[in-house]
Amino acid sequence: MKRKYVPDLKRQQALGEGNYMRLLKLLPDLDHCDLREFQLVHEGHRALVRLQVEERFTYTTTVVVSHQYENVSEWLDAPRLVVRLYHDARVAEVICMRRRQLSGVYPYPNRQMHQPDEKSQLNTYLHEWLSHCLAHGQLMEEVFAA
Repeated sequence: MKRKYVPDLKRQQALGEGNYMRLLKLLPDLDHCDLREFQLVHEGHRALVRLQVEERFTYTTTVVVSHQYENVSEWLDAPRLVVRLYHDARVAEVICMRRRQLSGVYPYPNRQMHQPDEKSQLNTYLHEWLSHCLAHGQLMEEVFAA
């Protein structure tokens, strides 16, 4: 008999705290910056990563993390993650993917073929993307001549 999936709360908390800190490093002016874009270049392939603030409240901020590749077929749809930052707990978590609300745990098998730990996997994916942006991203900002 297959064992039921049990979330690793310590790991999820650590991942959320780390993602919160990474997002603050990438958006140090989060209180008044609505959009930040980074270009990533790897082995001739380019990707544009966009961090867009969708809403701000006293204790939470919602940021949409998306990316698109240059010179890649249009049928390949890159993930679009909606991330909520909880400022009082200093935690960030993926709450939606492409406007589809995520559950913490899914029964398996299920009709939509979600993995039991899909939300945890998406938070790990967010960790990897943010870390990659910090290590290799080039800020896309206009340079104004004096």
